[in-house]
Amino acid sequence: MQPLKKKIGELEKEIEQAKKALKFSDLEQKLAELDDQLNQPEIWNNPDYAQELTKQAASLRQTVEPWQTLTVQVGDMVELMELGDDDLLPEFQAQVAAIEKSFDRHKTDLLFSGEYDNRSAIMRISAGVGGLDAQDFAAMLERMYLRWAEKSGMKVDTLERSTNDDAGIKTVVLEISGSFAYGKLRSENGVHRLVRLSPFNADNLRQTSFALVEVLPKIDAPDEISIDPNDLRIDVYRSGGKGGQGVNTTDSAVRVTHEPTGITVAIQNERSQIQNKETALKILRSKLLAMKLEQHAETLSDLRAGESANWGSQIRNYVLHPYTLVKDTRTKHENRNAQGVLDGDIDEFITAYLEQNANSKNI
Repeated sequence: MQPLKKKIGELEKEIEQAKKALKFSDLEQKLAELDDQLNQPEIWNNPDYAQELTKQAASLRQTVEPWQTLTVQVGDMVELMELGDDDLLPEFQAQVAAIEKSFDRHKTDLLFSGEYDNRSAIMRISAGVGGLDAQDFAAMLERMYLRWAEKSGMKVDTLERSTNDDAGIKTVVLEISGSFAYGKLRSENGVHRLVRLSPFNADNLRQTSFALVEVLPKIDAPDEISIDPNDLRIDVYRSGGKGGQGVNTTDSAVRVTHEPTGITVAIQNERSQIQNKETALKILRSKLLAMKLEQHAETLSDLRAGESANWGSQIRNYVLHPYTLVKDTRTKHENRNAQGVLDGDIDEFITAYLEQNANSKNI
C-alpha cells in the first residue's frame, strides 16, 4: 500500500503544478464570469453577442472541467489511501492507473503558451497547383479536419465554400470552436502536398497536387484589431455558383481589401451583402492579427505586405503511391497509415509540432 500512497501523492503534486502552470484559477474565474453574464436575461436582447459568449464559455469549459474532475478524483484517492484497506488494493491500483491516463491525456494543455491558443480558429483551405486533383485534395483535407473536429468534440461552422462542378472544392472557410482550437490547429498552417495515382487521369498516372491551409485566431471583439476605414477598399459583385433563391441574382458578394498589406477577403455565401461584409471583416481582422504575430509587429502600420502564410511553406506530404506515408517536413513525424490520417487521426502530428515548439522555447 505504501508505494501506491507515494504514487498518488506524487500525482496530486504534479496535477497542482500543472494547474499552476495553466493559471487555472484565472480560467475558472473567467468561466464563472461568462456564466454570470449568460444568466442575465437582458443579455439575450443581443442574440449575436450572447451566442458569442456561449461559444467562449463552452470552449473554456472543455478546458476547465477535466482538470476539476482530476482534482476531485485524486483528492478522493488520497482520503481512501488513508483508510489503508489492503483488500481494496487491486481496486485502488485500477483507479490510480485511470487517473494517470487521464492526466497524461490532458497534460498537452501545458503546451499551449500562446496568447490566442484558446481561441476559436478560422481555417481557410485553398486548392493549388494540380487542377482537379488539387481541388479534390482540398476536399479531402476539409473532410480530414471535419472528422478530427468531430472526434475532438469541436464545433464547426462553414463561413464560405466554393465548389467545382466536376470534383472537389476551390476554397472553403471554416470556423472551428472548442478547447484550444487555434492552439492545436496552428500546426496545420502551410502547404500540404499529395502524391497519388490520379482518378481524374485516363491513363491513371501518378499525380502531385497541392493545397494551402491557412489557420487564424478568431477575433472575439472588433476593437481587438482596429482598422482604419480609409485603409479598406470594399467591392460588391454578383455571387457566382449555384446559389439559388436569389443568391446569385443580386450584388450580394463582398470583397474587402486591406490596401496597406494587400490582404483580400471575398465572401459570397450569404444572401445578404451586410452579412457577407461582416464575415469578410471578421476574417480580415483574424488575418491581420496572424500577420502581427508572425512579424512580431506592434501595430498594423508596422506590417510588411506579402509576408504571411504562402505557397513556399510546405509542411506535410501525403503519399498514397507507390507506398503510403504521411510525413511532416518540420518535425519529421510520420505515419504509414495514410488513410487513418486522412480520416482525421492527426493528433500525433499536432502534438509533435507543439512539443517541438515547446522544446525550442525550453518550456
